[in-house]
Amino acid sequence: MYYFAMYTSLVLALLLIPFLIPLKSKNRWHRNIKSFLIIALIVSSLITLTPQIAVDGAPIHKYGSEKIAFLSCNYQIVTTTKFCEEDNYEYCYCANPAALATISHCFVVGHPKEIHLFLNSCKENYNITITHDEFRQAHHDYLLNSKSIDEIEDYSPAKVVHFPVKMNESQIISFKDSFDRYLGNYDKSIDYGGYAVLYWVVAFIIIAACNWSKMLLPRLIRKYANTRLLNWIRKNITLPATKGRRKTDAKPIYGIFDMLIPSRIETILLTGYFAFCFFLTVHDISYSDDDILFHSRDLSITRSIAVRASILTSSSMPLLILFGGRNNFLQWFTKWDYATFITLHRWVSRVIFVLVVLHSLFYTYYLGGISSPEMSESYITWGKLGTFSGLAIMIQGLLVLRRKYYETFLLLHIILAAIFIIGAWMHVLNLYCSWFYYYTAAIWAFDRIIRIGRLISFGFHEATVKLLPDQTLRVEVPTPSDWEAVPGGHVFIHFLRPSSFWQSHPFTYIKSSNQENTIVLFIKVKRGVTYDLFNELSQNSGNSTKIRVAVEGSYGESLPVRYYDNSVFIAGGSGIPGIYSEAVSILNESHDLNQYMKLIWIIRDYQSIISFYDELMALKDCKVELCIYITKPDLPLFEAEANTSTSTDMLLKNDSFISYNSIESNSAIKMGSVRKQINKDILKLDLSFIKFKEGRPNIEQIVSGNIKASTGSICFVACGHPVMVDDVRASIVQNIDINSNKRIDYFEQLQVWS
Repeated sequence: MYYFAMYTSLVLALLLIPFLIPLKSKNRWHRNIKSFLIIALIVSSLITLTPQIAVDGAPIHKYGSEKIAFLSCNYQIVTTTKFCEEDNYEYCYCANPAALATISHCFVVGHPKEIHLFLNSCKENYNITITHDEFRQAHHDYLLNSKSIDEIEDYSPAKVVHFPVKMNESQIISFKDSFDRYLGNYDKSIDYGGYAVLYWVVAFIIIAACNWSKMLLPRLIRKYANTRLLNWIRKNITLPATKGRRKTDAKPIYGIFDMLIPSRIETILLTGYFAFCFFLTVHDISYSDDDILFHSRDLSITRSIAVRASILTSSSMPLLILFGGRNNFLQWFTKWDYATFITLHRWVSRVIFVLVVLHSLFYTYYLGGISSPEMSESYITWGKLGTFSGLAIMIQGLLVLRRKYYETFLLLHIILAAIFIIGAWMHVLNLYCSWFYYYTAAIWAFDRIIRIGRLISFGFHEATVKLLPDQTLRVEVPTPSDWEAVPGGHVFIHFLRPSSFWQSHPFTYIKSSNQENTIVLFIKVKRGVTYDLFNELSQNSGNSTKIRVAVEGSYGESLPVRYYDNSVFIAGGSGIPGIYSEAVSILNESHDLNQYMKLIWIIRDYQSIISFYDELMALKDCKVELCIYITKPDLPLFEAEANTSTSTDMLLKNDSFISYNSIESNSAIKMGSVRKQINKDILKLDLSFIKFKEGRPNIEQIVSGNIKASTGSICFVACGHPVMVDDVRASIVQNIDINSNKRIDYFEQLQVWS
């Protein structure tokens, strides 16, 4: 237990009491202070609960040069000599004159820099004060009176001697070198584990400085951060996909090994981390033919690499869980989104698994193979359990399985991850590595506590779920009065039904345009819970129902779009909610009358417009240019898809389905049997403030055209189908250095999590 954390927890609990009365407050500062105190209390409580075995084996616990020197000398002495009846060798060397004289020579010859550490140890551990003069006198006694063991008749190692024993000076050096390699490797491994974590600390500081500067120093960035060098870096390193265009769109590899390719900066960072870990695993590992402890080069090097790999794994484990958590403070610090950290989580886990396999194979060889008696020991069994669960995670984490059986994947992933961590923790329980695994578990617990707290704080409200014409669910959720919506943010929603209450799915949302304290989610019907809702609603009168939901969030932060002279939002299909909420936020908060804003929405057919009609009408008198591309304009408004299910056909025959309560009666779109009465010309007339274009848009022309037309800095924000988003990214990369007088930036709202 860390007692300082316990006292901190008590203070925080006392400070928190006034903020719990009242429980709800619309004052933003009041809410922020209360949230900070709650989070600080949870953190301090988790630190307080640190087990003593973890405290004793804190991350910087090492043997140290003094301990290695003492063990080296002691091992050489005790193999032939005994000075005290007690087995406390360290006390014996401090209290027994003959023992002190003998070990003094070992320190003088092999470890002169550690003499003062040895004297300090006698003082601190046994309250025996030995001055440097007394130590020199003890060594003088050794030089005058030491005898060789060979001079003693009938001597045995169990016999206590009362005089300094002569030591072989060449062996002192051999013992020193052997222990430096053996125990020094452990100390180096601790340092190298810290370096592996430091790699990410440095990377995140640099990334945070770049991203925060866009918000804190917008004018400076627009004016001075558009040099040829910086544009080259953004064009070739920070912005593009690793190769070609694919970044959010999965790369197909024989249908089994399909994968999401990280961005180029992510690939560089991850490749650097992998190379750095490999370097740290094998760096400064050596062997000498006169090694006292190992008489085999293979065994010595094998064990050293096994130890190095295990400690690198332990050091990185807390980061692995932190990267994968929803409540990850690094998202706020770096301004990187959740999807980016999930990418880091996946690839860092693969590096860690390689280290685990390396440790397992090398240590198995060191112990003598799988048939060795030690392989049946409990700590080895726990290690096997952790290793095989890690292998199972690697297999079930394949993209094709994640996307096809996501809910099964998620449940198995949580179970297997718990087994992996527990197995590794028990494997190293008595090896001073418990600290890493306790804090790995503590980070997981913190994330779960915050998630449960968010659910309880939001409450369990009845949501109105409507089935819209384009097979989209419109979910209207009442929010608490003190709940703060985040432009472009997302929430995880649970539909509280016996068959699905345990599932949570992430969706962007918008604030309702006609209901206070209400958010709206637009959810495309796919497999699983959304398809079950689709079947139910398609058979309901009015295609609407009430469902109690739990909402966790809001997550994410608004983008620094307001700091640009021009902003272009490009949404594809169901990617409109996040784009829309970000744009509306800028319109409501921006006081720059010269700021130009454009919103482009690319949809398949006209029926998607009906689903988003109210939200589009809300922009009628706003200072934003609206353009909608319809890629298949000739489709009837409510044409059934080929090979649709029976429930879909029933839905399309239901005339009352489009009874949309929020459409005003004096609108060009009339109430009633809308499916039969609407035509495209009337729809365009009603939305005459929007520019409609039929056909597939040319993303390259949209990007280059808006850049040329802009009068200053410009940013693009994209969300939609992965192929479209990748095209936007590639087009901006192509044009980013086209004009040195215009700062061009790109932000991506698409969150690819599975």
